[in-house]
Parts: sequence; structure tokens; C-alpha cells
Amino acid sequence: MPLLPDIALISQVLMFGNRRAFDSLVRKYQAPVRRLLLTLTAGDKALSDDLAQETFIKAYTALESYKNHSNFATWLYRIAYNVFYDYIRSRKETCLMDEVIDEVETAHGQELSDSSITADINEAMRLLRPEERTCVTLHLMEDLPIDKIVEITGMPSGTIKSHVARGRSKLVRYLKNNGYER
Repeated sequence: MPLLPDIALISQVLMFGNRRAFDSLVRKYQAPVRRLLLTLTAGDKALSDDLAQETFIKAYTALESYKNHSNFATWLYRIAYNVFYDYIRSRKETCLMDEVIDEVETAHGQELSDSSITADINEAMRLLRPEERTCVTLHLMEDLPIDKIVEITGMPSGTIKSHVARGRSKLVRYLKNNGYER
């Protein structure tokens, strides 16, 4: 099947119940959504896979609410962002945010050490507050402009710029202290 624009695939799902069209959307966006969630979870592959699956389930069930005001990727990133923060909020009821991050570090320390650069970047990302990590991931790693991050997170653009600047500064400092040159 030739690549169709997102809106054509969405229309096929909504009008004809064409699940293959949604499968095409999943294949197209699965890697970027997983990459976003992998960074937000500080390298926890199993958790990011679970959250990605939940993201696509929520996207499928809410597809009729997509109004084409922004591109589909932005809408999908917003869902992934909300799924991640729903997970954090549900964990916050029983433990503090730092304990969740410590749990991720402890549970997946072995996986993160496979590649030293990946491990160092994941370690550096853990130093960031969740909001900084989100903004840095979306802006620097996913290369999204500030206005798209505003749509995804609902944060004001000035706040996003501050989070990116602070996050970048923390990452540079950590990486320099660990032998990387700028």
C-alpha cells in the first residue's frame, strides 16, 4: 500500500473502520513515540514500550476527537505526554517522584550500560526534572519547535524555553564532567 497522508488514513479509520489504515499510522509513528517515552522514562525500555502501547490504544479510541488543528504527530505526542504523566501521577500516590526515578535506575541499570554513550546520556537525563526532560526531549531530540511543544504540553512558551535552557545547561555540565567535550 502506498504511503498516504495521515489525514487520509485517519479518514479511512473513522469512515470505514479500516484497522489497516490505523496500523499504517502505528508503523509510521511507533519509533518516534517510543523514543520520546524512552527518554521520558530515563531509558526504561519495558516501561516505555508499555506506555507507547497505551498511547496508541488511547489514540485509536479517541481518533474521532482529532480535529486536524495540528498535525497528527503533535496530537499523538500530546497523548504520549499525558500517558507518561498519568503514570507518574498514579505512582506519586504511593511514592515520591524521586523514588520512581530511582526505581527506574535500579531496575534497568544493566540495560543502560550496554552502550556507554547511551548510558551517559540516560544518566544525564535523569538529572533533569521531569518537565525539563520533556522539553529537552521534544525540542532537542525530536527537533520540535517551541510552538508544537506548547500544543503538546500546554506549558507557556517562555516556560518551555526556560526548561530547555536549564536542561541543556545541566546536560552539558554533566557530560563535560564525564569526559565529553562540547
